[in-house]
Formats: sequence, structure tokens, C-alpha cells
Amino acid sequence: MTPPRMKGAVLAAAAALALLLPAAAPAAAAPAQPAPAAAAAEAPATLPSSFQWSSSGVLISPQRDATHDIVSVKDPSVVYHGGQWHVFATTANTAGGWSLTYTRFNDWSNAAGARQYHLDTTAIGRGYRAAPQVFYYAPQGLWYLVYQTGLPSYSTTRDISDPYSWSAPRNFQDRMPPIVEENIGNGHWLDFWVTCDTAMCYLFSSDDNGQLYRAETTVANFPNGFTNTVIAMQDSRNNLFEAANVYRVDGTDTYLLLVEAIGSQGRRYFRSWTSRSLRGPWTPLAATESNPFAGAANVTFPGGRWTADISHGEMIRAGTDQTMRINPCNLRYLYQGMDPNAGGDYSQLPWRLGLLTQRNSTC
Repeated sequence: MTPPRMKGAVLAAAAALALLLPAAAPAAAAPAQPAPAAAAAEAPATLPSSFQWSSSGVLISPQRDATHDIVSVKDPSVVYHGGQWHVFATTANTAGGWSLTYTRFNDWSNAAGARQYHLDTTAIGRGYRAAPQVFYYAPQGLWYLVYQTGLPSYSTTRDISDPYSWSAPRNFQDRMPPIVEENIGNGHWLDFWVTCDTAMCYLFSSDDNGQLYRAETTVANFPNGFTNTVIAMQDSRNNLFEAANVYRVDGTDTYLLLVEAIGSQGRRYFRSWTSRSLRGPWTPLAATESNPFAGAANVTFPGGRWTADISHGEMIRAGTDQTMRINPCNLRYLYQGMDPNAGGDYSQLPWRLGLLTQRNSTC
């Protein structure tokens, strides 16, 4: 997510939020959940070399109240648990302030009317909070909400359905790593994303300047100990901009990396790569503007085109845990889009949420 200005002040404020992690909770089994997606094929499914998608109309729009003059809702993260969809997102207000919101519903047809809980009224607090990622960390029996405060921050809870149960922010890293400082230029360090394998957890991030970074810690030490920040991938600024997602393709030993790019007309789209390891190397899959993972070139709108941008979002996952599994037979992507005629300051753009459904599954 592209952040507001005054990064230096934000970083200083965020660093002050760093707290000691409480004693780790005993290990617990992953929460039971009905699978909303179709079962994977018996034989390992493969990803196509090109994708075709159909988009819903706008499903989630800003909800204002007496103290939240919200103009956009964006950067969604979503899990299905306990018979409900749980969606976390960024909001922006008319003053250019960024915060987080949460909503839940049992069916996408009910998403528009579902109550949104503004998380600045909880222990997560006021101030710059943006670009959430939510997952269940099975070794600790805790839900984690990852977000940016100028630094990579997180909160935890045992009850994802209670928006007031999240802990106060803590940081994965308390300062910008030197390798980011050396390469960030006029960009911003943002869009933090965690994916784990059986031994290690990796923290991915972007800099709006053509670098994708990766830090690491062990599964046993998570959320502490993120070190060894390296450049995982480099390209031009617009070709490797922000909003990286990293998933395990269920039933295979393949990982899928998505990164948001800026196209020739200034519109957002997603490129994709695959690898046999979270450490790479990454091989291009659908990685051009003319053959994107998702963009104007391969998304249709049966109800009418309401956006020219396919921007920051998240796949519908096959589970809820830290391995970030996706079902290759039922790909769906919750994303942000906006009125193609909108313009002005980034914080005031009218982002809304819609859902892509793949039309050319190989299963």
C-alpha cells in the first residue's frame, strides 16, 4: 500500500511502540473450518501459464460514522473461519489519515451490509496503520494481524471474531535494515507479508523502488529474530512496485509470488512467479502487462467495468495458517479497484473491494 508522506515522523512513532512479546502460548491445533472452496483434484493440479478472471461488482465500500469520515477501503486480507469470512482492510479518511477496519459475514452477498469495526478504537490504536495480513499461527494457537506503521508491526488475539481482543502493536523489526536504506531511494518501506514453511518464517516487503526484500526467522522463534534481510528480487520501479503476496500451492511443492506493478497507462496490475522454495529463485509465470496474473488484459466484468486497476489484495486461501496455502483448482482474489475517472491525492482515491474468480482452471 502506498503510504502517506512524513515517513520519518511515522518511523519514529512506530519504533516507540515496540514492546516485549508475552510468554508464548502453548501449541494448539489449527482451528476447524468448513472449506468454502471445492476440493482439490486427486492428482496434483498445476497453475496455467496465463490466467482469465471474472470480476464481481463492488462488494465492500467505506462505512462512515460520527468520528470516521472514510473515503476508501483497500488492501484487504481475508480468511474463512467458523462459518464466516473475516476481512481486514485499510481505510483512509478525508484528512489523509490511514487506519484499519474489520468486517465479517457468512456469504459474499452479505458483504456490503456487514458492519465494519474501525480498529483505531481498539488496542491497535490511532496513528498510521495500513496494509493488513491476517493468519493463524498454529504453533502458538494465536491469530496474527500484520500491518505497517512505518515499521513491520503486528497484533495478536485468540478470537478473530472479536475486534476488541487484538493486542497493542509490536514490531518484527525496530528499524529499517541497512540494505533497505541503501536501495530505497525516494520510495517507502511497506507491505509486509509473512509466509512460513516447516522450519522457517519469511518476512517479505517492498520499497516502491524496484526491490522485493526477504527477512527470516525460525518457526520456533517467530515472531522474534527476523534478520538476514536480503534483496529477493529486483526490477524497475514500476515493474516491481509493492503489495507482494506469497503462497504455497496446495498439493504441490510450488510457491506462488504475486507483486503489484504499474502499467504503461499508470494502471495497477499483478505479475506472478513460481519457485520450489520461499528463498527462490523465482521463475516468471504470468509476468507481463499483456499476460499478467491479473489486470485489465485478462479480467472481464459481467456486471459492467467499474475499475481499470487490479490493485493490492489477497488470494482466497485453502486454510488459515502461516503456510498460506491456496487451492489451485479454485483461485479467487479479493482486490481493490476504483472508478477509472477518479484522480487526485492518493489518500483520497475512492478504493473499493471486489472479488476475482478464475475462468480457466486447469483442474
